[in-house]
Amino acid sequence: MNQFDEHSYDKPFDIKIFKFLIPFFKPYLKLIVLMLLIAVVTSGIDMAIPLFLRHAINQFITRQSLGGLLPYCGLYFFTVAMQVVGTLAFIRMSMAIDVGLSRDLRRAQFVHLQHLSFSYYNTTPVGYILSRVMSDTGRISDIFSWGVMDSLWSLAYTTGVLLIMLRLNRQLAGLILLIIPLAAVITVLFRRRLLAAHREIRRANSQITRSYNESIGGARTSKVLVIENQNHAEFQHLTQTYRRAGIRAGRLNAVFMPLVAFCGALTSAIVLTRGGQMTMEQALELGTFAAFLSYATSIFDPIQNLARFFTEIIAVQANVERVSDLLHREPDITDSPEVIERYGDSFQPKKENWEVLRGEIKFRDVSFRYPDGDEEILEHFSLKVPQGTNVAIVGETGAGKSTIVNLACRFFEPTEGQILIDGLDYRERSQLWLHSNIGYVLQNPHLFTGSIRENIRYGKLEAGDAEVEEAARLVSADKVASRLEQGYDTEVGEGGDLLSTGEKQLISYARAILADPPIFVLDEATCSIDTETEQWIQEATATLLRGRTAFLIAHRLSTIQMADIILVVKEGKIIERGTHKELMKARGHYYNLYTKQFEEDSWARQGAEPA
Repeated sequence: MNQFDEHSYDKPFDIKIFKFLIPFFKPYLKLIVLMLLIAVVTSGIDMAIPLFLRHAINQFITRQSLGGLLPYCGLYFFTVAMQVVGTLAFIRMSMAIDVGLSRDLRRAQFVHLQHLSFSYYNTTPVGYILSRVMSDTGRISDIFSWGVMDSLWSLAYTTGVLLIMLRLNRQLAGLILLIIPLAAVITVLFRRRLLAAHREIRRANSQITRSYNESIGGARTSKVLVIENQNHAEFQHLTQTYRRAGIRAGRLNAVFMPLVAFCGALTSAIVLTRGGQMTMEQALELGTFAAFLSYATSIFDPIQNLARFFTEIIAVQANVERVSDLLHREPDITDSPEVIERYGDSFQPKKENWEVLRGEIKFRDVSFRYPDGDEEILEHFSLKVPQGTNVAIVGETGAGKSTIVNLACRFFEPTEGQILIDGLDYRERSQLWLHSNIGYVLQNPHLFTGSIRENIRYGKLEAGDAEVEEAARLVSADKVASRLEQGYDTEVGEGGDLLSTGEKQLISYARAILADPPIFVLDEATCSIDTETEQWIQEATATLLRGRTAFLIAHRLSTIQMADIILVVKEGKIIERGTHKELMKARGHYYNLYTKQFEEDSWARQGAEPA
C-alpha cells in the first residue's frame, strides 16, 4: 500500500457509525413513513394470497361446490390489483429516495471539499476523492433506499406469516420456529468475515479509481515516455488485488446464502413430512396444509432478503466510514467564529464588512513546518513587504520558494509567529477576503472546460465582454484568440488541453489581471513559454505590477532583475536578500546562479552545449 492509501477502516460493526446519515434522511421523512405504510399493506396483501388458496381448496375443491366463486374471484383480482399498485408505488418512492439521497450526499461532500484547506489537496489523490463522492455515495444511497425498504417489507411479511402459521397450527409453526435461530447463528458467524472482505474490496476499488484518473490524466506523458507496459502492469496488479478480494467475498457469500437457503428447504421438508401425516390423519385440513406449505416455502425468501440486507449493511459500513471521514475532516486552516460572524464564509460572504486591502505584508518571527512533517522549513523568519513592493524569490527546484508565498496567501499558517496584512494578523480576517484580493498565476495553469472568454471571466464573474477583451489585450492574450477561428468563443477543452502551455498561461494571466487584485503572485509564470510570448508578458507585468504588492517566483533570473527585493532560498532557508545589483556585488549564491544561467543561455543561443 503506497503512501497515498487511506487508513484501514477496520472497526467492528457499529450502528452508531450510521448516525451521521440521519440529517440526510430528514427531508424524506414523510416519504419514508408513507413507504413504511405501503410496505406493511403490501406485505399484508402478500400474506393474504395463500389464504385465498386455502379457501379455494376447502370451499370449492374439497366440497366440490362453486357456490360463492364469483365474489371470490372478484376479491382475488382486486387483491392482486392492489398488490401491483403497491409494488409500483414502492418502486417509485424508492427511486425518489435513491436519487435524492445520492444528490444530497454528493452536494454535501462537494460543499465540504470547498472548505478544506490547500494541504488536503496537496496530499490526497484525486482518485480517492472521486471514489468517495461517486462510488461510495452511490452504494450508500442504493442500500438505504432499496435495501432498507425491501427489508421492511420482508420483516413485516415474516412477522405476519409467523403469526398466521401459529394461528393455523401451533405444532407445525413451532417446528418452523426451531429453524429460524439456526439461520440467525449462521448470520452472526459470517458477519465479521464479510465485513473484512468488503472493506478490502472498497480499498482495491479506490486504488483502481486513482489509477484510472492518473493514467487518463497523464496519457500524453505515458506515450511520450513509452511506459504503457509499466502502466498496464501496475493496473493489472491492482485489478488482480480487486479480483482476489471479490472472489473471497463471493466465496463467503456462496457459502452463507446457500446455508440460509438450506434452512428454507429444511423447513419445507418438515412441513411436507409432518403436515402430510396430519392431513392424512385428518388432523389438518387440506387447504390449511396447502397454505402452510406455501407459507413455509415463501417465508425464507424474505428471511434471505433480511440476511442479504444484513450482510450489505455490514459491507456498506466501509462506504459510510469513508464518506463520514470526508465530511468530518476538519480543514487545517479555519476562520474563528468571530471572524465568520463579521466577514462571513466562502458561501455567505459579508462583503459589506470587508476592508480595502492595501497590500502591506509583514512576516514577524515566523517558523513553519508542514502538517505531516517534523522539519522546520522556516525558522524565526522576518520580512517586511511595504505596499507596492515586488518581491522575487529564487533558488533551485525544491528549495522552498513556494512555502513563503503559500504562507503569505494563507494556504498554510505559521507554526509560530505572525503574518500581518496591513498591520493586522491575517487570522483576524477571513480567508475569502484575503484570497479575493490575490491574483495567482500558476506554473501549470488550469483552465476550466468552456471558452476562452468564460475562462478569463472567472477572474471577475460580473465582467462584461469589453472588460474581458481589454484584460486579454493587456497581456497579449487577444493574439491567442485572434489566431483561432471562433476567437474568444473557442473551446479550450478539458483542463485547457486544446491550447499550448504558453497560450494557457496567457489566458490565466488575463484572468488574474481582470480580477484587479492588490496582490499578485506569479509562480514560474514564464517558465514554459516562447521568447516572444515571454516578452509580451514582461511588458504587461512591468505596467500592471506598478503600485501592487507582488511575489515573483522564477528560475529564469533575467525576469526578476527589476524586483524591489530578491530573496535567495536554499534548503528552506533564506540565505541572501537584496536587490539584483546588491546580490551581484556580494558575489554569493545568487551571483553563482545568475552567472551560470547566463552562460547556459549564451551557449543555447549559439546552438552549442557548455563544456
